[in-house]
This record gives sequence, C-alpha cells and structure tokens, in this order.
Amino acid sequence: MRFILLLLSVCVSPPSIAESDWHTSFDGTAYGYLNGTNLRSNSVLNPDNQFAQLAQRSDHLETRLNLKAESDTLLITARPIVAINNTHNTFGDQQSNEAYLSQWQVRMHVNDVMNLAAGREVLNWGVAQFRSPSSPFYFDSGRSNPVRELAGVDMLKAFWITDKQGSVQLVRVLGSGYKTPQPDIWRNAWLLKVDRHGKNWAAGLAILKTPDQSAFFGANGQFTASDALLAYAELSSATRSNALNSPADTALPFSISSESSRETTGLIGATYTFENGKSFSAEYLHDSQGYSTAEEHAYFLRADNQPAMALGLAPRLLGRDYIHMVLQSNLLESNGYWRLMMTHSIT
Repeated sequence: MRFILLLLSVCVSPPSIAESDWHTSFDGTAYGYLNGTNLRSNSVLNPDNQFAQLAQRSDHLETRLNLKAESDTLLITARPIVAINNTHNTFGDQQSNEAYLSQWQVRMHVNDVMNLAAGREVLNWGVAQFRSPSSPFYFDSGRSNPVRELAGVDMLKAFWITDKQGSVQLVRVLGSGYKTPQPDIWRNAWLLKVDRHGKNWAAGLAILKTPDQSAFFGANGQFTASDALLAYAELSSATRSNALNSPADTALPFSISSESSRETTGLIGATYTFENGKSFSAEYLHDSQGYSTAEEHAYFLRADNQPAMALGLAPRLLGRDYIHMVLQSNLLESNGYWRLMMTHSIT
C-alpha cells in the first residue's frame, strides 16, 4: 500500500523585463512528499527486500524552476531541479541530494518555416496516461507518478513547418541526458517526427534508428468527438535489447537475446470531462513484448531460483494486457486537487 501526500506548492512569476531586446521571466514550484510502502517479506522477486532494497518510508523535497530569455531570433530556456531525498528501511537511512538540468534548450528562429535547436528536451507525445507506446524514449508517460518528472534527452533538432496543418522534426540524439545509463542505447540515434492536425484531430508518426538496434516505428492520434469526449490511440513496432525469454515449458531455463523479435504495442483510450470539470479516463494497453499467461507463470517459478536475473532483466510490463482508469478533479480549481488511479493486469 502506498500513500503520497502533497505538502507544499508555491509558484512565483515576476513580470518580464521589457526594457531591452531580451525578455526574461521565471517561475518555480516547491513540492514536498511523504511516501510509505508496505513490503511483502515473501516476495518472489525481492524476498525480504534483499535485492531491490526499497524504501519503506521516504520524504522528498524538490524545487522545480523554469527560466526563459528570448529575443526576436533566439529563445533560451532551462528547467533546473534541486531535490533532497531521505529514505528509510531495515538496511538503514540514506540521504541523497540532487541538482541538475532536467531540460534546457537554445532555439534559433531561422525563418517563417524553420527553427534550429540544441539542448535537452523531453521527446514525448500523445495524451495517454498509463504508458506511451508511440515514444521510443519514455514508455512511462510520466503522468502516473507525481513524484517523478521525466528528464530530457540531449539532442540537436531542425524543425520545419510544412503548412498550416503540418510539421517535420529531424533530431540527432546525442545521449540519454541526466543519469545516462551504460551502455547508452540512445547515443548517436536519428529521429524523424512528422505531425498533422485538423480542426478536431491530430496525428503523428515517429521513426527512430539507433546504431545497434533495429528501427522503432511509432504513431499517435487523437480525435475530439465533442466538448466532453476525447478519444485517442498509440501504436508502436519495436524490438527489445537484452530481452529475457521465459519459455512456457517450465523445464527450460531463462535465456537472454541481445535483441528480441519485433513486437507490436498498442493503446486505445478515451477521456470524458464532466460539466463540473472533473474527468474520467479509461485505457486499454496490449504489449506483445510482455509474457503470455503461461510464460508469466513459468517466469515466477524460475524466479524462485534466479530472483536477481528475473528482477533485473524483466520486460517493462510482465503481462500483455492492462486496463488503466483515472478519475481526477478539476485541474483549474484553486482549493485543491485529487487524482484516483487503478491499473489491472488481465494476463
């Protein structure tokens, strides 16, 4: 059982400086969270918490700033984050302090149809809340955990406006950005993103090619059926590196593929907004990179003998089919905000 308490939210926004060719502004928000987790001692993947060493209690204080300076041709933005994290479990207490640039960008306006940019940007798209299949970088859409904010990837970008309804982005990904993993699978990748939109619809296509992995193909779309109803979908075709195979035959061991076979992941969803501003969202996700019912059953049987391997190399979602529902209050209300989420695996 988990509970998250928002303690403090403060915003400041001083007026822009307009006495020169540059206009500057900034705002900031401070967040405080308390978190508690009830751990199972008989967990198959993490018995007595000896592998993951999860925190049973934690407190988190974070300040997120937005800095902006712009002229007629240049836009400079930065999002520095300063965080203090304290965790407590049976292994002891730990404190970790972080200060980093979650995002930053220098963008040049070349002409009416072209912009150039360099920096660290969150390359995420679509409106899905549970997962984001159409993004190669963020399968976690970042909308289901208020404590965690997505950090951008380092990139160089050229952006073209093709007409009033379309745009094209060509991105050279230099690396994964903050806390770069080793090996960095996104280093020296190329991304092509094409978007089109109309009066009540929008759609996009993403193609990513890394030096060491097969191409990723993703698509997202949304349709505004009425003032109250929004329908959307996301789809991707991709492979997975260091894939942990769990055969349905329990007599066979785990095996690891440097690259899995190409699989398809798709999500469909809809959001209904009530007259009082509250909204309800329902989503269905099918992830072919997960395990079937028999494969998942065999996975847990093997995990008894190889828990570290099962925990470290598992797919992003163990199962293949999930339902996610969200009920939340009006985001524009000034007297508080609440959000209720439920996720169920059908596998």
